[in-house]
Amino acid sequence: MTSNTFDYVVIGGGSAGSVMAGRLSEDANTTVALLEAGGKGDSWLVNIPAAAVAMLPTSINNYAFETVPQPGLNGRRGYQPRGKCLGGSSAINAMIYTRGHRVDYDHWAALGNDGWSYDDLLPYFKKSENNAAFQGGYHGNDGPLHVSNLQSHNPFQELYVNAAKEAGFPINHDFNGENQEGLGVYQVTHKNGERWSAARGYLLPYMGKRHNLHVQTGVQVECILFDGRRAIGVSYTQAGEQHVIRANKEVILCAGAFHSPQLLMVSGIGPAEQLKQLGIPIVHDLPGVGQNLQDHPDFIFGYSAKSLDLIGISLGGTVRLTGEIIKYIRSRQGMIATNFAEAGGFLKTDPNLNAPDVQLHFVVSLVEDHARKLHMAHGYSCHVCVLRPKSRGQLTLASDSMREAPLIDPGFLTEDDDLETLVKGFKLTKRLMDAPTLANIRDKDIFTPHVHTDEDIRQIIRNRADTVYHPVGTCKMGNDLMSVVDSKLKVHGIEGLRVVDGSIMPTLIGGNTNAPIMSIAEKAVDMIRTHQ
Repeated sequence: MTSNTFDYVVIGGGSAGSVMAGRLSEDANTTVALLEAGGKGDSWLVNIPAAAVAMLPTSINNYAFETVPQPGLNGRRGYQPRGKCLGGSSAINAMIYTRGHRVDYDHWAALGNDGWSYDDLLPYFKKSENNAAFQGGYHGNDGPLHVSNLQSHNPFQELYVNAAKEAGFPINHDFNGENQEGLGVYQVTHKNGERWSAARGYLLPYMGKRHNLHVQTGVQVECILFDGRRAIGVSYTQAGEQHVIRANKEVILCAGAFHSPQLLMVSGIGPAEQLKQLGIPIVHDLPGVGQNLQDHPDFIFGYSAKSLDLIGISLGGTVRLTGEIIKYIRSRQGMIATNFAEAGGFLKTDPNLNAPDVQLHFVVSLVEDHARKLHMAHGYSCHVCVLRPKSRGQLTLASDSMREAPLIDPGFLTEDDDLETLVKGFKLTKRLMDAPTLANIRDKDIFTPHVHTDEDIRQIIRNRADTVYHPVGTCKMGNDLMSVVDSKLKVHGIEGLRVVDGSIMPTLIGGNTNAPIMSIAEKAVDMIRTHQ
C-alpha cells in the first residue's frame, strides 16, 4: 500500500472533474490529484465525431448502465450510458451545446440557493466558452471549451428548418442567446470538426507539463476516508494494488449523478437505514443522498427515406461513406463531422408558459432503442422530451461495493402530468414531421403509422419512451432535510468534502446538461479560491 498527499483530491475525470483539476492546478502552489476509472479519452474514437457518439450500447469508454424496471414504461428497463474516461460523458455524448433557460437557474436561487441565478451563472458559461460563431453579452470567445457550428454541411439541416417554417414554428439561430424558444441547428463542442471534450479543453494539454497536477487513470475508488466527520482522503485500487491518497484541504467528488451518491453511501454518508441493511458503518445520516433523481423522458419518431445524405446501411451508403472518410481526413468536414443530432430546438406545449417545456433532437439517421436495433435503410429520426418532469426517482445501493452498479430508478412517467406533456410534445413534433418538406422526402413512417388518438399516443409513449441521457439531482443543493450539499456545494454535516457535478442540481434544467455542469464546476473553482 502506498500513500500520497495533495491539497485537493478530485474523484472522477468527467465534465466537472476535468474543469476542477485543470483550473485548480493553474496555481503552481496548489497540488491536485485526479482519479479516473477509465482511460485517457484521447483516441480517435473520441475525437472523430461520427465515430465518437458512443451513446450506443457499447462498453467502450461507457458504463452502459440499465435502470430497474420502470412501471411508467410498462415494466421495461431503460438504458443509461455514462462516460468512462477522461472527459466523462463529454467524450461520448452528441456534443450539443445548450445551457437551459434563465428560469431554471432563477428557480434554483428562489429555492434558497444564493448565488445560483442565471445572472450569477452567466459569467461562468462565458468563462468556459470559446465560441467560433457568436459574440456579444451571452457568449465567451476565449475559454477552454471550443464551441462551433457543425461542419457536416448536411442538406437535411435546411430541410428541417424549412419544415419548421411550414409548420409555423419560430426559427432560432442561437439557443443560448436572449431567447431560447424556436427550432434550428445546434452548435456543438467542436474545434475544426473534431470533438472538444472537457478533458481536451481543461486537462489533456497540461498532463505531464504541470508538476502539481497528478492524473491517475484505470482507478477503482473504493471509499472516501474520514477522521470523524472530516474527509481526509480516498482509498482506491489500481492495477491490482491498493492505495491511499490524502487531501490536505478537500476531497472533491465529481463522479456524476450515479457514482457520486453511490460513493457517498458506500463511504457511510446517506440514508442510515439503507446503509445499516448493507452493514456499512454510518459516518453521517443524510437521507437525501440518492434521492431526487430526475431525467428527461424522451420519445423518438423514425422514418426511412431514400437519401444518401442520411446515414444508414446500404451498398450505396458504404460507397458514399468511403468518400466522406477521405473528405474528412483532408478537410475535417462532411458526413464524418456529424454529431447525428444536428438540429432541434425548444417549444412550448402551451403558449402561456414562461419557458419552453419540450426539446427536439433531429437525427440524420434512423434510430431505434439507442441503436440497439438496426434497420437496413437510410432514414431520419426526431426525439421529443419533457424538459421539466415532475416525476422523481432514486438511486440505491445493490451492495456495499463500488464495483457493483447501483440500482437506478428514474421513475419515468410516474406523474401523469409528464405523460400528458409528452403527448402534447408528440403532437407538436408530428406536425413538424408532417410538414411538406419532410413528408415529401420520407419513404415510410416506421414507428407511428397507426397512432391516431390521444390514447394511442399514450400507449406508444409507454411502449417506446426512454431517456435522452440527462440524469441529475441525486446530491441536490439546498437547505431542506433532503438536501445533500449547501449553496457552496459542501456536503451537509461533513468537513472537507464537496460534490461538484450534475447530481447537485435541485431541479433538472431545460436543455442538455453538459455545458451547465462545466459552468457549475467553474463556479466551484472560484468558491474554493475565495475560501467559500
